[in-house]
Amino acid sequence: MGATVSNAIDLLQALIVNRCVNDGTPDSGHEYRSVGTLSEFFGESGQVFEPHPGRQSVLYRIPGSDPSAERLMLMGHLDVVPVSATGWTHDPFGGEIDDGFVWGRGAVDMLNVTAAMAMVFRQRMSGPQPQGDLLFLAVADEENGGAYGAEYLVDHHWETVRSEYMLTEIAYPAVSGVAGPIPAINVGEKGPFWHQLRSAGTPGHGSQPYGADNALIPLARAVTSVAGSPTPVIITDDWRSFVETLGLPDAQKIGLVDPDLLDETIDAIAVTDPFFARYVHACTHLTLTPTVLNAGGKANVIPDEAVASIDARLLPGQDEDTVREHLAKILGGDAESITVELVRTSAANSSRPAGRLWEALLDAYEVNLGDRRVAPTLTPASTDARFWRRRGAVAYGAGLFCDRVSFPEFLTMFHGHDERISLESMDLTVKFLGEAVAAFERRSP
Repeated sequence: MGATVSNAIDLLQALIVNRCVNDGTPDSGHEYRSVGTLSEFFGESGQVFEPHPGRQSVLYRIPGSDPSAERLMLMGHLDVVPVSATGWTHDPFGGEIDDGFVWGRGAVDMLNVTAAMAMVFRQRMSGPQPQGDLLFLAVADEENGGAYGAEYLVDHHWETVRSEYMLTEIAYPAVSGVAGPIPAINVGEKGPFWHQLRSAGTPGHGSQPYGADNALIPLARAVTSVAGSPTPVIITDDWRSFVETLGLPDAQKIGLVDPDLLDETIDAIAVTDPFFARYVHACTHLTLTPTVLNAGGKANVIPDEAVASIDARLLPGQDEDTVREHLAKILGGDAESITVELVRTSAANSSRPAGRLWEALLDAYEVNLGDRRVAPTLTPASTDARFWRRRGAVAYGAGLFCDRVSFPEFLTMFHGHDERISLESMDLTVKFLGEAVAAFERRSP
């Protein structure tokens, strides 16, 4: 299998090199490669699940002394999104170390945390027995909704993967507050409501466009309207808590939680910090992002069908009616010629920032940083935590990072160029998660 995988850095490099690229098709992903790597890392095989050839997830368990006690799961995913090497400083699948960073696709989403969790779990395998089961789960297919990974496991093997508490995505660097950096804990996520917009026309020769019924024209107008129109705002309790934690000047704090002032405040932030402005916008708005456009098959044939994919993300309090009402409003006269189809849906969800695991995370930050201040955050993306939250589990994403990459810059690496994680951040996250697991056990009811 190549070089010996003996620590978290080695494991992260190996997971990157394994190239478990999930392009959305059933036969992509190849997560079996990384399941094999984990078997080598742990020195034993875990319980493997394979709902489709090559799409493997693996579960390891340290049995607790009390079968009825609450379980804690450490969960990471093994798949990564496709990449275009253009724009990268290093080989996206080289797992190279340079300038104190490990570079490669998945280095922040989320192979860094998967590797750190595996390291913590391996350390605990030879430690004292926990009261409740401690589980490590590495899943397939997170990057395409979890049908071959987390969703499949929860639907078909719930008693095996059941856990009352979970640590998973997204582990963020600290956010900048007035009194200094504040660790961020991800407590919830927006809901993905993927749509397709479809228009029909009449085929004809491309040399005769006058009066032609070209399916692409109304769809192109629709896509432009979707991308350029303001979207509904909701200020959630999680967002208010996040803003309050930062200790901002009153004017900016008010602007970030007042729907009437929010867009103006975001525009002002974008002047100096466009990446953070993008995050603020995503955490407070319904977002609709055109991502794929298909029409026609030949340059000289007028298309009779055109299809656009729209990545819609909803906040708590928004639903499918929110999307359809917004689309009907912005499409105007083209609404009658555009069919709106819901492709995939999952409601927004979150875990309350309180209780046993929450306090254990604060304990771990206090041990490592001498401070229990944290910023509860929302991720605009979706994670596999939603499947466990639906069953009543408490799930958070947390880590500990050095200051070489800021919170806004970190966000740009998700599905972007030059993903990288510092060696120091890997070491810090292993120590932090190890202490969080120990604190969780100390807080046993």
